Amino acid sequence: MRWRLLGIIPLMSASGPGVTRSAIGRVAGESVWLPSALCGDDVTWTAPAPSRAQASFLARAEPAKLTLTVDERGRLQAVSLPRWGNPEGAAAFHYADFGGVVEAENTFAGYTIPTRLRLGWHFGTDRFEPEGEFFRVTIDDATYR
Repeated sequence: MRWRLLGIIPLMSASGPGVTRSAIGRVAGESVWLPSALCGDDVTWTAPAPSRAQASFLARAEPAKLTLTVDERGRLQAVSLPRWGNPEGAAAFHYADFGGVVEAENTFAGYTIPTRLRLGWHFGTDRFEPEGEFFRVTIDDATYR
């Protein structure tokens, strides 16, 4: 997949087990852009509700649980997961609600993926839009090799 970033991204540097745990959550969330990554034998699927599917797997020995919400036609509407972080700023690091709204999708090389999303902390709560949302993305093109 080729990425085109718009705007200014500040330079950041961090490392350690907390950063690794948070990055594992990011990988789990970004798997919606490579759906075949969720088709392995090491991924367990459940359906907690008629409109939701949940993929559970290990990423670098850390458990990951990705919940996908779909509409009546099977189109992805939302993605959510517990992600390691400190969205409150003052509290200790912990697993917190993270996710986002899928606003558009498109098909590239046989994969239908979300192409416009709004993501952030406190997803699924009334805090998401006013204080949790911090990332918006639009995918114009995706190439799979």
